[in-house]
Amino acid sequence: MKLGLLLLAALPIATYAQDSISVNSTNEYPNTFSSGSANIQKFDNKARRFSDWSISVGGGAAFMMNSDLTSFYDKKVNWGYNSYVSIDKQISHTFGISLAYQRGETNQKGIQWGSRGLTAGVGEAKTKYDQIALLADVNLSNLLRRADNHSPYRWAFHGYGGIGLMSFNTSLHDNDEFRWSNSPRRVPLFIDQKLDISSFFYQFGAGLKYNVSRLIDIEARAMYVISGDDEFDGGGYAEPADYDPTSGNSKYNMINDKRSDNMLTVNLGVSFKLGKHMSHLTWHDPLQEVYYRANVLENTASDLVVCEKGDNDNDGVCDDWDRELNTPAGARVDGAGVALDLDLDGVIDLYDKCVTVPGSVDNNGCPTN
Repeated sequence: MKLGLLLLAALPIATYAQDSISVNSTNEYPNTFSSGSANIQKFDNKARRFSDWSISVGGGAAFMMNSDLTSFYDKKVNWGYNSYVSIDKQISHTFGISLAYQRGETNQKGIQWGSRGLTAGVGEAKTKYDQIALLADVNLSNLLRRADNHSPYRWAFHGYGGIGLMSFNTSLHDNDEFRWSNSPRRVPLFIDQKLDISSFFYQFGAGLKYNVSRLIDIEARAMYVISGDDEFDGGGYAEPADYDPTSGNSKYNMINDKRSDNMLTVNLGVSFKLGKHMSHLTWHDPLQEVYYRANVLENTASDLVVCEKGDNDNDGVCDDWDRELNTPAGARVDGAGVALDLDLDGVIDLYDKCVTVPGSVDNNGCPTN
């Protein structure tokens, strides 16, 4: 019985304890799950304000660095090439990711130490590579932009970092062990590295982007690739005997004591921004948006006229909605401009000698008894 009475009492409360602006249709906003704001819309693709996809292509020079055989030898540069294509997704105005395919070729030289170098001369190597990489893109200009920077936003400095897999083919020839010869039978050294987990690499770098138009960006980018592989420069197989000074193997891999052959690429690229929106998220500067809105508010003329008819009785209530236009000076009034009469005896509190007790008008609002 008590439980039934409790449920009967709770039912009206549960029925009427709803958001006062709730709606029945699921297609209308706000609803019972909203904060009550009237400016609410679905968070979906139609509500997006910026484009966030792009396709980038580019190319430039490639150099083998910090390796046994290098592209910078005897004060000369042995040029190589690099090209790339990527699909880019902007996550926020400061961060994006890219899936990139890179292809290129490097040319490098080196000479072994001691008598081996005198016999073989300068070894010349070539590396052809293919890479698949996942890159993180940090918009440093947006991340570090000062609050008082009002300059047009067309240049942006970017930082990159990522990982990937690569395959490569190398060739090495010299005047001794790795030369074309039939007597004795000798051929240059060729290494074919397949695309697998053993060809894992890291890369990082920086770039400078320029916003040409709504659809196109151009960028200069430099990337440093850490291969983690001592065979990447074409210096030979990285087996234990190749590092043993007493073995008969060539010692190109001992020219540099580091076990990772690294590469530098310098490219110029173009990004084609995809989407129907006028602005791309990578160029969105929230501070500029704040400045614009503040400027609009500062320069908008106020169309609201308060107390157009004035307040002739000086009771603090505009005559536009004052229900008592001749309130005596000093009388307290309600929101409609009517003088207060707390005890409702017909004598306003300003003249009522007995404010809390009903009385006679002839007796200054006090009882006659």
